[in-house]
Amino acid sequence: MLTGDDFGLTVPVNEAVEEAHLRGILSTASLMVGAKAARDAVLRARRLADLRVGLHLVLTRGRPVLPPSEIPALVGREGRFRDGLGRAGFRYFVLPSARRQLEKEIRAQFNAFRATGLPLDHVNVHNHMQLHPTVLGLILAVLRERGIAPVRLPREPFLPSWRAAGGRFPQRLLSRLFLVPWTGLVRLRLSRMNVPCNDCLFGMHDTGRMGKDLLLRLLPRLPPGVSELHFHLAAGEPDWELEALTSGEVADAMRRYGIERIRFGDLGGRER
Repeated sequence: MLTGDDFGLTVPVNEAVEEAHLRGILSTASLMVGAKAARDAVLRARRLADLRVGLHLVLTRGRPVLPPSEIPALVGREGRFRDGLGRAGFRYFVLPSARRQLEKEIRAQFNAFRATGLPLDHVNVHNHMQLHPTVLGLILAVLRERGIAPVRLPREPFLPSWRAAGGRFPQRLLSRLFLVPWTGLVRLRLSRMNVPCNDCLFGMHDTGRMGKDLLLRLLPRLPPGVSELHFHLAAGEPDWELEALTSGEVADAMRRYGIERIRFGDLGGRER
């Protein structure tokens, strides 16, 4: 799966997602329903019959869907979610008011996505906050009520990632070791509810740098199973990731290595 995150963040991001899909190999996009260019993204998605769109829940480093007055435990004085991931996660654990408000915001974002009329291909969370047990539990509660949709598993295998990208060995290794118990717990909870997910995710350590050369080194190293490669298009100038996704060399390499391009929805689900 090849996914463009932050769909709806800005018009340039939306333009890049559309181009990467029409001229390239991008198969899915994750929509920020509360972002300033979300309406533009939805209009584009309705024109792109083959692009599958999922919900990219924003619970940190962004603006909520609900008025800030309804979720004061989650936002700062400017009405934005607090940026500190560790601090936000701690508040979800210890403050009942924060958990109640978090549930309201998550449900509001699911409702906003449903209002677009787009089929829900998948669910993931900005900054991979689905790793937080409270956040994941609230997502699963919504899916239990509304029907199952696939959820992203943010598990990046260390060796294929490092061998393809090179550099930052200590950071990649420490991150992998730290995340092992959390990704294991996510996978277990998804399995218990029969929620489909990917096996691996690539791009966590190379956000905005998933260029053509990196992809050409990564593709032959993909492990067996379902891998998701996620991109943050229009994240820099020039847009190396857009170039990679529209590259004939990359498309040829996928065919050569027998890599099938699928969507999350191909894994199963039963949205109601």
